[in-house]
Amino acid sequence: MKIKEILSALERYAPLPLQESYDNAGLQVGVTDAEATGALLCLDVTEAVVDEAIALGYNLIIAHHPLLFHGLKSLTGRDYIERSLIKAIKNDVAIYAAHTNLDNAPGGVNYTIAEKLGLTDVTFLAPRDNAAWGSGVIGTLPELETETELLMRIKKTFEVACLRHSRLTGRQIQRVALCGGAGSFLIPDALAAGADAFLTGEIRYHEYFGHERDILLIETGHYESEQYTKDLLRDILRAACPSLKTKLTKLNTNPIKYL
Repeated sequence: MKIKEILSALERYAPLPLQESYDNAGLQVGVTDAEATGALLCLDVTEAVVDEAIALGYNLIIAHHPLLFHGLKSLTGRDYIERSLIKAIKNDVAIYAAHTNLDNAPGGVNYTIAEKLGLTDVTFLAPRDNAAWGSGVIGTLPELETETELLMRIKKTFEVACLRHSRLTGRQIQRVALCGGAGSFLIPDALAAGADAFLTGEIRYHEYFGHERDILLIETGHYESEQYTKDLLRDILRAACPSLKTKLTKLNTNPIKYL
């Protein structure tokens, strides 16, 4: 199977036009006419991830976060981005990113997070094009939970070392809105939808103010919120390209550590 056939299968699931205007999803580097020897699946592309693909004999890396967000005027190896690109090019490894197009697709990243939390009746939080796609999701817990019960379950499910949240008020939680990654821009949508809680990877300090009585804000960390994207990519490829060898990276590429 050629690399271009694999990428076409991914784009049938998460079409590139679904990506946000600031994004750079799609092929980052490589020749797609080559026969695929295997695909390494990751959140972030680093030099170590490229080394891992080379050691496996795989010539395709499929990441969630694009390695390239901005244009390059030179390629000299001055940072990890350029060094990763040089190493991939030298070793004929193609790099592809399925980013906000996979976030916004039906059954995409946010639906995967909702499934991990056991939410039912899941729909897009900010739907677009007659709900054909959208940003974030909202769903219902099977049973009412206290704020503490929900927080502890999130901490366990996402293996979070340090969970940040707004002040507890004693409310019961049933409707939960969420968005993987940096999703705090959707807090107004979560409030408008009547969510009891909003979960995302990153919330800025001042965004916590003013909502203490309205909604429980929960911040897991960017990497932690999207870690199951690798599993989603594997499931998509197993269904669409069953003969393709795939592996999840063994590397934790989260640059943020906790003491």
